[in-house]
Amino acid sequence: MRKKVIISFGISILILLLALCFVYFGLAQYYSDGFSYGTWVNGVYCTGKSIEEVNEELRNGFTESIMEVSFEGGETKQISLADISYAVDYEKPLKALMEVQIPNLWILNLRNGKRNAVTADVTFNEEALNEKLKEIPIVEQTEKKKKRCVEIIKTKQGYTLLDEKKQVLDTELLFFNVKENLKNGKYQTVVGAECYKDIPLTAKEKNTYELWKKIEQYQDCKIRYDMGDVIVPIDAGVVSEWITLTEEGEFALDEEGNLITDEEKIKEFIKELAAEYDTLGTARTFLSTRGDEITVEGGTYGNRLNQKTETAYLTEAFAGGISETHIPSYIQEAYVRGKEDIGETYIEIDMTKQMMYYYVEGELYVETPIVTGNMVRKMSTPEGTCFVYAKQESRVLRGADYASFVNFWVPVRGNIGIHDAPWRSKFGGEIYKSGGSHGCINTPYDEMKKIYEHVEIGTPVVMFY
Repeated sequence: MRKKVIISFGISILILLLALCFVYFGLAQYYSDGFSYGTWVNGVYCTGKSIEEVNEELRNGFTESIMEVSFEGGETKQISLADISYAVDYEKPLKALMEVQIPNLWILNLRNGKRNAVTADVTFNEEALNEKLKEIPIVEQTEKKKKRCVEIIKTKQGYTLLDEKKQVLDTELLFFNVKENLKNGKYQTVVGAECYKDIPLTAKEKNTYELWKKIEQYQDCKIRYDMGDVIVPIDAGVVSEWITLTEEGEFALDEEGNLITDEEKIKEFIKELAAEYDTLGTARTFLSTRGDEITVEGGTYGNRLNQKTETAYLTEAFAGGISETHIPSYIQEAYVRGKEDIGETYIEIDMTKQMMYYYVEGELYVETPIVTGNMVRKMSTPEGTCFVYAKQESRVLRGADYASFVNFWVPVRGNIGIHDAPWRSKFGGEIYKSGGSHGCINTPYDEMKKIYEHVEIGTPVVMFY
């Protein structure tokens, strides 16, 4: 009885093993026509599926629609993949994957499965891609400009070197990189420094570079003119005008091969500087105390550059490579240098209002009525911007028919000055029209004393009606 049980149990085990073998090898046979159990490809579950089925599923899962080419300068071009007939196919890599699988060992995938990654075979229309790439402005410009030069050109900022052979976009390399990226499933190409190259120079162009080094050094001037309210740099735009050219327009060189300076051009520059910044005798716009903006013409006040001295200085300083901020020499220097040379300290004489104002650093220091030149006797005080050129106490003013003692004498234009008038008891109003001075500015004693004690020689005096 026991023996029969053992035999029966053994037969059952055998039958079970045979059944398991049948199932196991049956599944192995099933997987021989498709992917083995637990196989994943690019995130797609492939168990039992054919190559065609997986290929179709992977192709349907491809979602890219554009490619992008970007340049380091910020320019970016997007191209539709449909416009270049871009397509992907996974048949070959899937076949390769199928060929290496062992159907009879499918059981090894039971625990974790087998995950695979494959790269698609890519096809696209290369001619269409080339045309799209040529639409990018920088590529289009590079393609059009086949002939490139190296030359020295003149600009407002001076001479500059135009080198069209330096760092030129290598369009062939660009096209190659884009195509390789597409073939490898990369849809963004960044165009970096490796896509730019220098085109070899000809012998003539190398000579141009040697000449440019001389010009670049010549134009590197570090002299600056301090004109009071502005600093005028002697930059490349200025000194480029000083280079001597031949009749053919070529750069003239001396026996040692150095550029030749046209010293007459330096003289012209100083003349232009004077024309720009000299203020002596010019018309000035002036905001009067009474509130209106007036134009005051003429007078003896202002800056006048010493052109001869400055021409000599600049010629020597430039030749010696001097680097400095230079205050120019003047034949006449105003109390304030610069175009706005009246500044905030000045005397204002309003002959219509018969008032005088003395401002010190923008603050009103003296305000007083005055008496100016007699208009009926044609001794009117002249208009103009003048200046205090002397100071004297206890002076006798003399003329053809008079000798008058004054305590304070401040001449501002020839024999016309500001002074006290002990003989007068009234000032201002319309006294000047018929009872005015010989041309001077008569001032009450107390106010004249304050002005005399405080005013400096050189202070501008603005006189107007």
